[in-house]
Amino acid sequence: MEIKQVTLHTRSEEAKQHSKKDGVLTAALVCRRVSNLRSVGTGLQCLYHHLCLPSQDLSDVSVLCNYVHLQKLQLPHNKIKDLSCVSHMPYLVILDASHNDISSFFGFQPPKNLKEVNFSHNRMTNMKDLSAFSSLRHLDLGYNSFSEIGGLEQCCKLTNLSLEHNKISRVGGLDRLPLTHLCLRGNQLERVEGLDNLKSLQVLDLSLNRITTLSGLQNLHVLGSINLERNLISEIQECKHVHDLSLLRDLNLLGNPVQEQPDYRLAVIFLLQHLTVLDKEKVTAEEKVSSVNKYDPPLDVVAARDHMTHLVYHLMQPQVLYDSTMPSADSPYAMLVLTGPQGCGKRDLAHRLCQELSEYFAYGTCHTTRGPYVGEENGIDYHFVSEEDFQNMIHMGQFVQTVQYGGHSYGLSRDAIEDVAKEGLACCVHMELEGVLSLKNSYFEPRYILLIPTQVEKYLGHLKSRGVYSAAQMDAAMSRVELYADTNRQRLGFFDNVIPCDDCEEAFQTLRHIVKEYLVEEQEEGENNNRGSPDNTSTGHKPEEKPLSPPPSRSGSGRLAAHSATALDPSDLSYRNYFNKIQAELRPPKSATELASIRRREQLVREAIVGKSPGIYSQLFKSSAQTAPSSLQNPGAHCSEDSSSNESRASSALTVPSSAGGFSSSVQPLDMSVLGHTLEALKGESPGAPHPDTDLLALAVSPSSDRRPGSNVKPILPPIPSGRKTPASPSPAPSPGPSPKTKAVEEGGDEGGEG
Repeated sequence: MEIKQVTLHTRSEEAKQHSKKDGVLTAALVCRRVSNLRSVGTGLQCLYHHLCLPSQDLSDVSVLCNYVHLQKLQLPHNKIKDLSCVSHMPYLVILDASHNDISSFFGFQPPKNLKEVNFSHNRMTNMKDLSAFSSLRHLDLGYNSFSEIGGLEQCCKLTNLSLEHNKISRVGGLDRLPLTHLCLRGNQLERVEGLDNLKSLQVLDLSLNRITTLSGLQNLHVLGSINLERNLISEIQECKHVHDLSLLRDLNLLGNPVQEQPDYRLAVIFLLQHLTVLDKEKVTAEEKVSSVNKYDPPLDVVAARDHMTHLVYHLMQPQVLYDSTMPSADSPYAMLVLTGPQGCGKRDLAHRLCQELSEYFAYGTCHTTRGPYVGEENGIDYHFVSEEDFQNMIHMGQFVQTVQYGGHSYGLSRDAIEDVAKEGLACCVHMELEGVLSLKNSYFEPRYILLIPTQVEKYLGHLKSRGVYSAAQMDAAMSRVELYADTNRQRLGFFDNVIPCDDCEEAFQTLRHIVKEYLVEEQEEGENNNRGSPDNTSTGHKPEEKPLSPPPSRSGSGRLAAHSATALDPSDLSYRNYFNKIQAELRPPKSATELASIRRREQLVREAIVGKSPGIYSQLFKSSAQTAPSSLQNPGAHCSEDSSSNESRASSALTVPSSAGGFSSSVQPLDMSVLGHTLEALKGESPGAPHPDTDLLALAVSPSSDRRPGSNVKPILPPIPSGRKTPASPSPAPSPGPSPKTKAVEEGGDEGGEG
């Protein structure tokens, strides 16, 4: 009995080996591999419905014709050529016959519920009509030899299609399919076509092809992932074709020539701001911000960069106290800025205002790299310079602000403002919005008036009538009108006043009324009050007319305002008290950063006046020693002179490295109030009387300190600007002495606003 059992076992093993050798699937092998028992019919019968036979070297699976209840059949990595047995499986849902030798395309009767088919890595060459497979959803035909796509038009439920690594050179036959995932990796495609009607496509794999452009993808509005690895895309601008795909999150351009472009990653991130993954790497928030700041920075960022650039270059140059420097470090230059879109008339209005109110305003001529228009004169309308000269002026720290507009550079120089300020006048300039933002970052505090068109058609007609603007320039100017309007709406108080400029004459009369009523007349009224004051009559000094910087606009009115004051000695305590009181009343509260900046600038001016100099740049400003004049050997005699006399305001250019003030901790700021008290005390005593504060005064005034080479040179204060004198208020004759001054190269710039 034992011998019989051994014999049967041996025969079974031999049969198994024989069946495997011949590649014929047997019922015994099926019984061992079938799985997933389920109830069928009325629930009283149970059948196995999952059969998996990978890597069995099978070539004949005809025995499966008897297994009609199979729902999932997996036969990968065999040598099967015929799958006709599937025709007997009406309940089959999933079929995996990958990595076989099948050459017939769907060579079986369609099971009505067949949903997923994998025929990858076979020997198929032609696609046939699959309209009978109405339930098909997932179809994998990768690694075959298909040269074209066809027969899928009626597969109305097909959502996933893979045709990777075939010989397809043209995409077609996919119209109106509900595809969400399409893989065409490793084919011979040279362009994207035939995908316009795939409105549901979400994931597209076009890697390992010969595609040179992204044109053809612009209408796939729900596309979220595109794989274009190892293609022939060479230009970053190709990304513009998918710019409007708002759901695109993943883009892969690895292995394309475009990656050799400078700043490739930031450029792509800028063009496709909604990306979260680029080239299989996560896009960070920092990269998105950097890309925007690099290629299309907000106006505030542009202004901040412009201000930092000119500030740094300016601090690298020897610092100069000009003849026109205000009597206090807290006093800004008097400036009026007209701004508005290109061609709104701001330049003409600025010129006309300076002509009619020449006793108060002078035009600040700017620099530009563009050529002159018809009727423009060099040195009057602009300083026309080359791009090379313009860049040299930037590097020399000569500009207050610059902008790029219309492909040209415009800039406002310090000398343009100084040339006006040294005459005691307010500087009137015009510029674009970018220049206004940059100027607001500086220590200048102009009043800003916005000139804006309210009738678009009339504004466009005016641009056309000038005959100097191209169609692109006019379109750009029209688009910026709304930019100015939005700025005025969103930033309350950004402009001190807004004037419609549809009619040039009406706009000028409004501008003249605003300036004359709220700047000039109030100033003259203040001067008349000063003339009748007891202080003026008792001292015998005639009041001087000097337009000061207009304070911020009045609450809720947005109108210009100003105050005038008699030019006083900066060491006079009464002047400082008056000035600080006026500033506190009229100026808005400053932040801690602004106050710290003001204190630093004031400290630098005081150090320059008393002859102190930070040690960090002392070797850069050596000068030959000179003997101090005798007038400074006796501080008491010097202080007893009238502080308002012309001799005390002799002109001189005082060069100090004020940019180093922030780096020196050894220099202490001079308290002007202490100096003022000392001066007042000394005026009331006899020259020979001793005073306990005499040493302090001598230390403050005497330039004989050995802190720097040449410190024994007499520091001569620059004159206090007195402005142009009216006939009713003549001023004393100026001092006959020489008035040396440091004058930089002529510069300036309007931000493209060609009035």
